[in-house]
Parts: sequence; C-alpha cells; structure tokens
Amino acid sequence: MAKNDFEISKKTAALLSVSSNCALVIFKLAVGIATGSVAVLSEALHSCTDLLSAIMVFVAVRISAQPADKEHAFGHAKVENLSALAEAAIILMAALWIVAEALHKLRFPSPPEHPGIGAAVMLCSTLANILVSRMLFSVGQRENSPALIADAWHLRADIYTSASVMLALSVCAAGARFAPGLNMTWLDPLAALCVAVLIVKAAYHLTSAAYGDLLDSSLPDSETKEIDNILRTMRPGLISHKNLKTRKAGNVRFISLDAIVNGQLSVKTSHIIADEISRQIDRRFPGAHVTVHIEPCSEDCTTECRANCTGRNQNPPATA
Repeated sequence: MAKNDFEISKKTAALLSVSSNCALVIFKLAVGIATGSVAVLSEALHSCTDLLSAIMVFVAVRISAQPADKEHAFGHAKVENLSALAEAAIILMAALWIVAEALHKLRFPSPPEHPGIGAAVMLCSTLANILVSRMLFSVGQRENSPALIADAWHLRADIYTSASVMLALSVCAAGARFAPGLNMTWLDPLAALCVAVLIVKAAYHLTSAAYGDLLDSSLPDSETKEIDNILRTMRPGLISHKNLKTRKAGNVRFISLDAIVNGQLSVKTSHIIADEISRQIDRRFPGAHVTVHIEPCSEDCTTECRANCTGRNQNPPATA
C-alpha cells in the first residue's frame, strides 16, 4: 500500500467504500439488463448489498467514535460488531436470491447477450474491489475496526465472485465466436451459483468474528500471552498476577487483572504500580481499558498466582 493510505481515517475509508459500491451497482445493473446475463445481474444485486453494507459501516464507524456517555459508560464500540453481523445477514439473503435465479436459469436456459461486454464489466469490478478492499484492510487493521475489516472481507469475496463470472462470460464469448454450435448456456448460471457459495462462506466468517465479540469472548491467545509477558517484566514491584480477564468491543480491548504486591507497600506506591501496568499495556494495545485490582501477597497462594509468581524471593521495593 502507498504511504498515504495509512493516513486515511476510518470515516474517509468507509465513505470511499460507499462511493465505489454505488458506482459498481449502477454499472452492473445497466450492463446486466442490456446483456440479459443472470450472472451479471446477480453481481449487480450483490453490489447492492455491498452498497447497503458500506452505508451501514459508515454509520457504525461514526457512532462507534462517539465518546462514552451516561447511558453507555463503556462507549459505543460494539456498534461496529453489530454492523458486521447485520452485513453477514444481508449478504446471506442475497446469496439465497442468487441461487433461486440461477436454478431457474438452468431449468429455462437462454444465452447471455454480449457476453464480452459482461466480462469487461466484471474485470472493472474486480480491479475496483481489489483497490478498495486493500485500502479497507489497511485502515481497518491500523484502527482495529471490525466494521471496516468486515467490509474488506466482503469485498475480498467479491473479487473472487467477479472473477468467476468474468471467466464464465469470457468462455461464452469465445464459444459464440469460435464454436457457435456449442451449447454453453449453463456456464452463466453455474457462475452465479459459484458466486452464491462464496458469498455464504464470507457471511459465515463475518458472523463468527462479530458473534464472538458480542458474546465477550477473550482476546486471542497470542494477545493474552503478550499481556502476560508484559506483566512478568514488571518485577520486583509486581510479585504476581491472577484473574486476567479480557474481552473486546469494536476496536476497544478491555483488560482486568489482580496485581499481587508486597503487603507492606503504601497505598501511594501500590497505585503507582497499578498505573504503570496500565501504561505498559496501553503502549502495546493503544486505547485499551485496563482495570487493575491491587492485592497484598499472602502465603495462601492460588494455583494461578503461584504459577505467575517470580518475585516472592526478591526484596520488595521501599515504601513511599
């Protein structure tokens, strides 16, 4: 990606996705109606769902950026997860319509008109989706935005579906030119069915990702391990830690833990340790909400506390 891509904001990226999908809908509908290709028309419908999804993502990104208020003390970040879930439902419904149309076309076949033009449209669609999806992935990963990443995966699926339709129409065009007696009417609805399968697969992945965050699933093991490693570097002030709990809402991580310190430390020193834990975690995961509960070290260790303990035999820091 170009360097300037990383300077694009979440709102700008979402707006570019809306604009791109709007142009593709108009383009595909016009060519699909003109050529009579069910594959191109199915792609036009798919782009309609893309447009609706892009609009939802744009709205979700704007809402999720709002600060916490009295009614939403933890912010509005989960709106992005709801947007991703709704996007999955929309494209699943589109897939069912495409299957119905493709099966009808298989029962009552008719060759698409001007398949070469349809193939050219799919090529334009493929190139546009490659550019926009790469931009959305770049901004979505940088901003840790589930809505933008879901939209990027949606467009990534479109790349493969558009390519499959382009291939089918190209073969039809070649057959009409070099083998006019060969029946290839089945290729168009078959390509549409391939589109539907890929759409269902994309919907499944989007649902899995959004559903996990809405149910407050823990952060990935790799991130939890990083947090654990950060805590283990904060010796001797932090003797051990336990009850590490994590979850994610939108692009915001929530992390809570019990920090075990020497019982002789003053409240001020314990507070300094807790603040340093929050700073170190925020340095690795910017914007994370970290809650640290300070506990004095005792001889009655839990299994988890004992496993994380590396400072029991070290001299405690001086009290403030």
